[in-house]
This record gives sequence, structure tokens and C-alpha cells, in this order.
Amino acid sequence: MLEVRDLEASYGQSQVLFGMSFSIDDGEVVTLLGRNGMGKTTTIRTIMGMVRAHAGSVLFQGEETRDLADYKIAKLGLGIVPEGRQVFPNLTVRENLVATADNRSGARDPWTLERILDLFPNLADRLNNMGNQLSGGEQQMLAIGRALMTNPKLLILDEATEGLAPLIREEIWKCLEGLKALGQSILVIDKNVDALTRIGDRHFIVERGRIVWNGDSGELRDNEEIQHRYLGV
Repeated sequence: MLEVRDLEASYGQSQVLFGMSFSIDDGEVVTLLGRNGMGKTTTIRTIMGMVRAHAGSVLFQGEETRDLADYKIAKLGLGIVPEGRQVFPNLTVRENLVATADNRSGARDPWTLERILDLFPNLADRLNNMGNQLSGGEQQMLAIGRALMTNPKLLILDEATEGLAPLIREEIWKCLEGLKALGQSILVIDKNVDALTRIGDRHFIVERGRIVWNGDSGELRDNEEIQHRYLGV
């Protein structure tokens, strides 16, 4: 589905990525882990074309996307739930969901407004509320719903549950478990190792712009030394 090879990227003169390499298979849930400031968000922004790489490659379903405009990358079937949610504050919940809705991939059972409201019943009661009138948890549900309405082949979530109340976090994790059961390919960044090892197939730890460890959920759960070295505060 996605292959990132030796990716390098910078902000001005400050290099952030130093040869990032990892892959995601069709139907797989993959996580990027690491402390703040290690390059996880920059990796996602570079994959999505919002930051320009100056070395390496990004292959999506075998097609090189590194030099494509960000909107062309999105049209290939990548949907993002950005850090901070970034819902449209001056649009209603309904408008946020339908504004970019499409089924370019030709999914047999595409995401529709009705399916999103079944997935997130809280949004059904807020359809006519503006985006900035929602709680943080509702905004995150809306951001996920908005991404799903593009019927992405790969769903990317940056800081999936950051700043959310525990009950809302658990609702988001259950949502991602349900998406995985449907065969949705997912790349997710978050700090909750317990939840990530519950839903993830493979995990990549990022340190100073490069991958320093990877393994499956059992390997990550059992390796307290790795968790302490790269994920502890």
C-alpha cells in the first residue's frame, strides 16, 4: 500500500528526517511512535506533500508521489486526520462531512453521511452546529468522519487521541478497531502504547528523524527496555 524509502526532509536549514523508511501493507494497521519532536508529524506531512522531501521516495500502490502536489496525493486515496483536528469552524457538521466527500476509489460499500452518523451517533445530534461549537472529542469524530467520507485507501491519523477525555479516547480506539475489521489500511500516531498494541499489526519507533526499532505488538509489549529508552518521559 505505502512504501517510504530513505526519506529526508527539512524546514529551511533545519533537517528533520534522516532516511525514514517503513512500509504499510493492504489492510494493515501500522503505528509511528516516539517522543515529541522526533519527526513523526513531519513524516506524515511529507507523505501528504505538505512538506517537500529532498531525498528518498514515497511509493503509494507502486506510484512515486514525492513530487506530486498535495491535492493530487489526496486524490490517489490518502485521507488524513491532522493533528489538532482542523475542522472547518464556519461550516456545520453536515457541511464538514459532505464538502470533500467522494468515492474516487470506487469502493463497493462507500462511506456515506448515514454510515458516518451510525459510526459516531454524537454527530447526528449536532448536524447543524458549526465546527467550532463542538467539544474536542466531537471535533475528532468529525475529523475522522470527514476523512472517511473521501473513501481513502489509506487513513492517516496524527495524534489520534491527544487531549481527549478517557471515555472519548476509548470510543476512538473502538472506532479504529472497527475500521481495521473492515480491512481499512491505517497509519496512526499516538502515545498510548497499550491501545496501539491492541489494534496495531506493526510498530515503528522514530528517534531524531529515523526508524530505530520495529516489531509487532507482542514484541513491543514485552520489550520494556525499548519502551523506556524511546517512549518514556
